[in-house]
Amino acid sequence: MRMFAAVMLALTVFSLSTADARTITDSAGRTVEIPDTVGRVYAAGPPASILLYVLAPERLTGWPRPPRDEERPYIAAPYRNLPATGRLTGRGDTANLEVVLRDRPDLIVDFGSIRDTYVSLADRVQSQTGIPYVLIDGRFEATPDSLRLMGAILGVRERADTLARYVEALFADLEAGLAEIPADDRPRVYFARGPEGLETGLKGSINTEIIELAGGRNVADPGDAAIRRGITDVSIEQVIVANPDTIITWDRNFYQAVWNDPIWRNIPAVAAGRVWLSPTAPFGWIDRPPSVNRVIGLKWLSGLFYPERFDFSLAAETRQFYKLFYHVDLSDDELDRLLEWARGRPAN
Repeated sequence: MRMFAAVMLALTVFSLSTADARTITDSAGRTVEIPDTVGRVYAAGPPASILLYVLAPERLTGWPRPPRDEERPYIAAPYRNLPATGRLTGRGDTANLEVVLRDRPDLIVDFGSIRDTYVSLADRVQSQTGIPYVLIDGRFEATPDSLRLMGAILGVRERADTLARYVEALFADLEAGLAEIPADDRPRVYFARGPEGLETGLKGSINTEIIELAGGRNVADPGDAAIRRGITDVSIEQVIVANPDTIITWDRNFYQAVWNDPIWRNIPAVAAGRVWLSPTAPFGWIDRPPSVNRVIGLKWLSGLFYPERFDFSLAAETRQFYKLFYHVDLSDDELDRLLEWARGRPAN
């Protein structure tokens, strides 16, 4: 009976979505027929939900992971209480097709990898539900193009172009500012994930690419181009040998403990006080998830790594970004809470 209901609902959605259709080509080169006017959109995972939120929050059917209490003030009020929808892609996928069908979206969007695995999933879900499913390239370097493509799909081209031009200007400023800095003069950065700080992202991974784009040298460099890039566990001995002069983390427990740990405190980055805690509200500035939320993280890191070359007010830049991208006007208290540890204040 449940399967019959799902099939009938799929047919209903399909008939609605093809009434007035147009054809687009997604980032994977797939030709997809979508409604002429896209209303409700299902985000296949957290990166897609942020892409949709910054462009057209009123289209979101819900959050794959609902905001935590400390994150809610940094999301515009009308969208803080959207329902939990689960995720179709990525680690810990929690949604099933019946949940998707029950939401009755006009479109499913995934923002991230466009490898064959994700193409196969998109094709399968689209075939089973009758709901058009588009893949948008999540590589950070592709952010301006991806914003414009998603803006065209949603019919918000002007807003998409505004956000894309913001990102392009940041990329251009960074490229110009870093052009004459030799590799040997760039900071050696370790990205510490988890409460022990012994999980990191390999050089070239989606989790660390903004560190590298901001001019940092990721010390978690396997050297072998054939090694798959992503998250990996390391030993404290490997961190000691890597000898980082800068550590970035988003884990508050690690940040609080690292200063007094008898092993970590002898690592140059800790000894010099060069450990920073990345803001994570409403979304992480480094990854978690790897979406357009990383744009403000890129700005922040450039100022950390090269304060004389990239001299700006972090508070002013953050306020501007949150208003432009997240639709919120931050109060002074909200801004202070967000940036307290990012400014490098010593741990209590």
